[in-house]
Amino acid sequence: MGGHAPDRESDGLAASARAGLVRRIDASGAWATDPVWREAFAAVPRHLFVPYYYVGVAGGYERRWGESPDPQARERWIRGAYEDTPLATRLRDGELLSSSSQPSLMADMLAALRVEDGNTVLEIGAGTGYNAALLAHRLGDDKVTTVDLDPEITESARRHLDAAGYRPVVVTGDGARGVPERAPFDRIIATCALSTVPRAWLAQSRPGGRILMPLATGLVVLTVRDAGHAEGRFLHTPAYFVPLRGTSRPGGEPLQLGGVPRRAREDDLFRFLLALTRGSLDPQEAHSLWEQERMPQRERYGITVSGDREWAWLDDPEGPYAWPLPS
Repeated sequence: MGGHAPDRESDGLAASARAGLVRRIDASGAWATDPVWREAFAAVPRHLFVPYYYVGVAGGYERRWGESPDPQARERWIRGAYEDTPLATRLRDGELLSSSSQPSLMADMLAALRVEDGNTVLEIGAGTGYNAALLAHRLGDDKVTTVDLDPEITESARRHLDAAGYRPVVVTGDGARGVPERAPFDRIIATCALSTVPRAWLAQSRPGGRILMPLATGLVVLTVRDAGHAEGRFLHTPAYFVPLRGTSRPGGEPLQLGGVPRRAREDDLFRFLLALTRGSLDPQEAHSLWEQERMPQRERYGITVSGDREWAWLDDPEGPYAWPLPS
């Protein structure tokens, strides 16, 4: 922490706070299908990846900083770093550019990735470097590659990783293009929102590989057959991520929801359907489908990529409810 180097007291506070975070994630059941991740979260010091962050307060954001001259402020910084909550790490003109994701959501995603010993993983969106550190702890530095378009982000991620003792490969580049020089990958995980599946990711995946990515306020897990084909379903988990830099913000102009009942307008699952079918169904059509199909959960939806086609679907990729994704 620069001029306020960690002492035994702050180390002890961080260890205690980290153990509390692990207990909370345990209770959530996030890694029930892959409990090996518990050890990674218990070992990797999240506070080293967020030397400062912002918390919402009335009228804007408050900066919490590990080098504050006030011991109580430094204690708030450490405790806040181990809350099970996303942390805003980069702002510009009041707009969120980058964040450290909610740890229990990260655990959900890592468990759903189903990594195995020896797997190589590409992470799209380096962020603070914390997720890459968790992967490197599990798999080894040489098995993990993380990429981000912003050189300031990749440079800070390298510093954080170095401070925590991890050395995965950090690349500055367009995440939508993958990292061909490090391919092929067994797993690809994106920590930024997209509106379509980049074909480069399929081409850089081994057959049978898995791609996990945020799309339409959800998380879809695709199994790759070959460079032109992949398919999979959404997880039950809601997910809201900053868009991949270099792409347009998913969503476009606000939808006009006149005629849609308030109960639906305020329902997360209906808004997921709106996001997934945008450009194919108007809100009234989406509402009729939503009511007819008894407010379907995210797990009933999926994505198929086949050649130059890419579509979302409900229940069956070849069924009556299918909608093209934007090219």
